[in-house]
This record gives sequence, C-alpha cells and structure tokens, in this order.
Amino acid sequence: MTQLILVVDELSAWAPYFPSENLVDFQTYLKQPPAKNAPRTRVINLCKTGKYLSNGYYCSLLAEARGQHVIPSVATLNNLRNKGLFAFGFDGVSEALAPLAENDSVKQIKLKSYFGHGTEPGLEPLCRELFERLPCPVLELTFKKRSRWELAGLATLSPRELQGEEEDRFAEALEAYSRIIWRKPKATKRYRYDLAMLVNPDEALPPSDPKALKRFVKAGERAGVNVELVTRKDYQRLAEYDGLFIRETTAIDHHTFRFAQKAEHEGLVVIDSPTSILRCANKVFLAESFTKHGVPTPKTLMVNPKEKEAVAWLEQELGYPLVLKIPDGAFSRGVYKVADRAALVETLATLRNASALVLAQEYFFTEFDWRIGVLNHQPIFACKYFMVKGHWQIYRHNDGGKEADSGSFVTLPTFEAPKAVISAALKAVKPIGDAFTAWTSRKARGGWRSLRSTTIPISITG
Repeated sequence: MTQLILVVDELSAWAPYFPSENLVDFQTYLKQPPAKNAPRTRVINLCKTGKYLSNGYYCSLLAEARGQHVIPSVATLNNLRNKGLFAFGFDGVSEALAPLAENDSVKQIKLKSYFGHGTEPGLEPLCRELFERLPCPVLELTFKKRSRWELAGLATLSPRELQGEEEDRFAEALEAYSRIIWRKPKATKRYRYDLAMLVNPDEALPPSDPKALKRFVKAGERAGVNVELVTRKDYQRLAEYDGLFIRETTAIDHHTFRFAQKAEHEGLVVIDSPTSILRCANKVFLAESFTKHGVPTPKTLMVNPKEKEAVAWLEQELGYPLVLKIPDGAFSRGVYKVADRAALVETLATLRNASALVLAQEYFFTEFDWRIGVLNHQPIFACKYFMVKGHWQIYRHNDGGKEADSGSFVTLPTFEAPKAVISAALKAVKPIGDAFTAWTSRKARGGWRSLRSTTIPISITG
C-alpha cells in the first residue's frame, strides 16, 4: 500500500482546507528518520519552493534521498529557475489565448494551473503538457504578447499564496490527484508486481495487436504479475506500478519517450528504457554502431539529400537499385527503393526537409527477413517475416499510409535459426543495452546482413 505525505511550511498554511491525516509541516518531516522497510511513499511538497535552499527545496531533496517519490522533484525546481527553459515553444499558445485577450491593449496574462488543470478550458492541453514536463502542484503561468503570445514565465506557488476561489480549485485538484493517482483500490487477487502496459488503441500498426495484449495479461497472471493496459492519459499514474512495458511505437519527440523517462525516474523497471529508445530510434546511430562493432551489414552510406553531388556519388558507390531510408522510420515507413536516376533525384527531393541526413543502402533481394528478439542479451525468439506478395517489403502501405498489407510470418525456437544469425543479432544489440530488442537481418552475398535493431518487438498475433 502506498503511503501519501503532504508537506507544508507550517500547519497554519493549511487552515482554509479540511484536515488531513497525511499532512505534516516541514520541521516534522525533517525529523522523521528514514525507515529501512517503509512502504512506498509519495510526497507532495506544498512548501514554498521558489528560492534555492529554501524549506521547499530541502523537502524535495530529502524525499529523493530517502527514496521517496516527490513532486516537484529537485530537477524540476532547478529547471524552473532556468530562464532559458521558456525558450522551448508550445503549439497553439497564441490561438488559445486569443479569446482571452480580445482587447489589443492587453499585453500580459497570468493564469494558474492546479495539478495540470487550468482555469481556462482552451488552455487545458497546455496545462497538462506543462504538468507532464514539470510536475508541480500549483504553477503560475505568465504569457506576454510580443509579435505573438508566448509563454514567458513559470513559477511555483504554495497553498498559502492562494485566495478564495483559487483555494477551492486547488483543493478539488488535490483531491482528484491523490485519489486517482495514489489511492488505487486493492486488486481482488494479490499479485507480486503491478505492470503498466502502454498502448494506443488507435494506432494503425501497433507493436502488439489486441489478441497479443490479452495473451500478455494472461501470461502475467500465471507469473503473479498484474498487467494493466494504460494509455497516454495515464501519465501521472506511473507511480502506482512496479514496471512499465511500452507496447506503442516509440519515438524521441513523443509521449512514449516521456513515459520511459518518468518511469525510469520513478525507479520502475522499464522496457524500453530512454537510452534504448534514443539508440534504436535513429538508424544513423545504428549504422555507426554496427560498423564499430563489426556487425555485417549491407553497404551503407549517409548522405545529405541537399548535396548536389549526392546523386552521382550514390550511383558510383551503390548502383541501382538502391534503398533510401529516413533515420527514424518504422514499419517500412520512410523506406524507398529507387531503380534509376530519375527516381533517385525525385526521392532525395522528397527527403530534403525530412532530415539533415538520410541513409542509402545496397539492395538485396530476399523472400523473408529474420527477426531475432533479445532480452537482457539473451535470444528469446526467432521469426521469419515474409515479404508482401508482389512487393519487396514486409509491409505495403496503402491509402496514404492509413492502411497496410503485411506478409506472413513463421515463429521458431531460437535453436532452429542459423547460428550465424543468432551470433550477429547478439553482437548487433549489445551496444543498445538490456532492453527488449529486436534485430532484423537479410540473406546476402557472404552471409547474413544486419538491417536494423529496434526496441519495437515484432507483432505477436494469434
């Protein structure tokens, strides 16, 4: 059972609110000795945190030293003092503020956000995003109009700094946050661990289909693990769980990466870890890593699609046909086979704004790719992915990418896969880490050639 602690500078700061058995003042919290076998503890730091080395700062510092999970964290407090933080942009700020600032003479607006809930409906998405990035009980948002409306400042507030209706909004948000996040009803069946499985029900090509997800849940039950499917909206619930298993296609500038970061920060076992996602989400890193570690690959070149000499260079080095890839593509997206100069020129022009670098590889014909799943540096499955009939990839995207055909597959025990394939897979994924990693290879002259490693395991179907 999770223990919840609310910490304020002084108990008098809580006078406008209902009494709470979870409430302590800073001095009491300071004198509480760390317990070796204490239950999992969550701390909501409601002290004034605006100043470095204040009570509020030390409250968060002590909580982290005691192995407790606290908001705001020390990292968040440090980030809020960094003026350069506000240089990053938020889409839709100017449009969202337009109804609030119809008077052209208004040049500044201040609003408050309570646990990610704003006072203006049009700014709710922004408040939620800020709370995901910088979890704080109460944030004061300052917007200024320059050439357009921008987020110009963020400041933390304590309950004592609120008045009237603000106190009501804070109390409602705190109650909802503490009840939903940290007072989860006990499961009817007792499990050794709770595992959050992040999914996106609307994803066109998910790493695991609904049938596979049900099998994960059943497998968890047999192992004494309570597997619960969660979605993007459950970001702040991660502290409830012992582990996070991401079954949504991962990317860097994406909520899946923020989920992985938060889970790691909370001390959860996480697949895939932020480091693994960073390394696997970009084929440029993989190409360099394969070269460094002597992993056999098709001949691979990195090229700036804007360079005038790119076409002649690729023709000389690779010939036709060749394959062009954007660095962060997945599920056969962003991969182009070009058979002549006209196609090469056209494809490079298409990719000019996609990335500063694209990968070019020699093309090998094959009826199937090997996919080897590796967990903690141990191979756990082997699978043959066959090409779509009449196509050169395992996926063929139709209708602007909204639909896709896929080839068949055969799953095998690892001992039935060629030893050279298993050996190359282990060598390829070793620099990635101990995440759940899938390695793909293709038959070529001289043996098997690595195509990629990824932290997105294969789709497991019926």
